[in-house]
Amino acid sequence: MPSPHRTATRHRVTALLATVLVLLTASACSGPTPAGAPGPSSTAGHGAVAGAEEVAEPPLMLLSVDERGEVGLIDLLDGAASAVGRIGAPRALASDGRYAFVTTDAGIEVVDSGAWTWDHVDHFHYYRAAPAILGAVRGEGAAVVATGPLATAGSTGIFFEGSGEAVLLDNEALSKGRIEEGFRLRTGAARGIVAPWGEGAVIAVDRVLRYHDASGTPSGAEAVCADPAGSITTRAGLAIGCADGAVLVTGDASAPVFERIVFPDDGSRPAGYDGRKGRPTVAGVTGGDGFVLLDTRERAWSRVATGRPLVRAVAIDDEAGHVVALDGEGRIRVYADGAEIAATAPLVVGDPGAASLWADAQRAYLGSPAEGVVREIDYADGARIARTIETPTRPVFFAEVGR
Repeated sequence: MPSPHRTATRHRVTALLATVLVLLTASACSGPTPAGAPGPSSTAGHGAVAGAEEVAEPPLMLLSVDERGEVGLIDLLDGAASAVGRIGAPRALASDGRYAFVTTDAGIEVVDSGAWTWDHVDHFHYYRAAPAILGAVRGEGAAVVATGPLATAGSTGIFFEGSGEAVLLDNEALSKGRIEEGFRLRTGAARGIVAPWGEGAVIAVDRVLRYHDASGTPSGAEAVCADPAGSITTRAGLAIGCADGAVLVTGDASAPVFERIVFPDDGSRPAGYDGRKGRPTVAGVTGGDGFVLLDTRERAWSRVATGRPLVRAVAIDDEAGHVVALDGEGRIRVYADGAEIAATAPLVVGDPGAASLWADAQRAYLGSPAEGVVREIDYADGARIARTIETPTRPVFFAEVGR
């Protein structure tokens, strides 16, 4: 169990800001939406859900799933631990910062952590509610999950590789405890992506990207994307990885604009992208000795040679190009402007490729499934190990939630 020594010191500025923001009138919450990205509707309620409590700072927690499917939560501020329930044996986990979308024999089982942040660009709202296991989205084979920027609005996309089905979930319904599918389409493809955009999604199959509205109706706008792999929503738009680079989706959700960002060289491509939620720059491991950065605001790529194989890379900020990476020996390595500035001893027992890595504005969290622990790393302080956390269930998979 972690000690509660990490008190409001870590979040003092955040808490003071949030406390002031809670006192603002509703009219102050009509700030700008991300450039190029469709924002939430004016009726979305700033993330509020009946029965949820608005709190003054991010309700950060770790949600852990053990090999039998037991789900637990641990509060990162006060150390309080709780059991949530049981799902099927997990094979993979994706998260948007509130929900865990866990691949099991049932398809995708959805766990609501009951902790989330509403990002309003110039300020944030934070909420807590009771955690719950919401049920399963039926599907066959491996599942590719793509999440949107908000937990209570927009959608979540799932592509089931076994059946070639593209499924869109309604996030507003999820926030009220219901699993509702906006659409389920049989694509006939063995691989694909269903990337949320506005109230619908961009579906990537058979070398084509095409926007579909919330009912599944396709629009006329489309773009070529050979071998799509990896998608992420940033401050500047929706990025989808392609064989020759990426396609950035911007503009109004009803009339999306597809912009191609081509690799500047013939180097290898990443299989996916990761970055701190809500930032414009994302990172991807190329499979070689390095990583790439995609600045979706500047529409620009950069490559960083590390001299060692990496298995994960998470972009932290934009100005200094900070990246937290996990190498093939289980070490955390921190980079800024392409140079390594800190590294740890090996922290993962067994295969580092099986380890989960999450990062927020101040800490990174690295799981070591064979040990059943999560390590909290202060990446801005020489990659110092701030503490070792024993979660309520031995985490085969875990996610940081409340972000």
